[in-house]
Amino acid sequence: MLIRPAEPDRDAAACAAIYAPFVRDTAVSFEEVPPTAEEFAQRISRLAPTHPFLVADEGAGAVGFAYGAPHRERAAYRWATDVAVYLAEQARGRGLGRALYTELLAHLAAQGFTQACGGIALPNPASVALHEALGFELVGVYRAIGFKAGAWRDVAWYQRDLRGGDGGGPPREPRPPGVAAAAPRGGPGLSSSSSASVGQASTARRASATRSGGTSATSMIG
Repeated sequence: MLIRPAEPDRDAAACAAIYAPFVRDTAVSFEEVPPTAEEFAQRISRLAPTHPFLVADEGAGAVGFAYGAPHRERAAYRWATDVAVYLAEQARGRGLGRALYTELLAHLAAQGFTQACGGIALPNPASVALHEALGFELVGVYRAIGFKAGAWRDVAWYQRDLRGGDGGGPPREPRPPGVAAAAPRGGPGLSSSSSASVGQASTARRASATRSGGTSATSMIG
């Protein structure tokens, strides 16, 4: 399994196909109309200057993707990032969600982001298990915040500190994904010994599909 940065022309159609059932058939995503491949290409391109967008590629194309995105618009939030991961049905149950998330968090930590946030439309025990396995902690629940699939839905918010033990001083500005930044692979608290060069095709790695108790189809509302 190869985890690499997404390319709009190459990966948008596959990512749109992976995401569409979550929009159309579930309350996992709070979108109501599945985005087209063209719209997905625009999303990948829009995030590219600031946040990583990764795909898991088995050779015939993407079977899963994970990305970071701005948490809020106000300037003081710029060190926080929302994160999400989605898998095609045939790719679930093999640890790919964990592998994608581990790589994503490593990239974000190397860029200088300090907090990762994931919103989970409840109930979603697999996503909760994945977040908790990777060190996320529950920080609150939005009650009846969205109406989807015929019912009001709660959203649980999970947060993970990406700073490790370096959380006391003023933060440096987050760097763009295209800037190489040496950091322990896996980021703070994730097992690794090599370094990560952020957001470039040359940094694609073969990810171990380690089985975990929380391989999730998604980690965040759409």
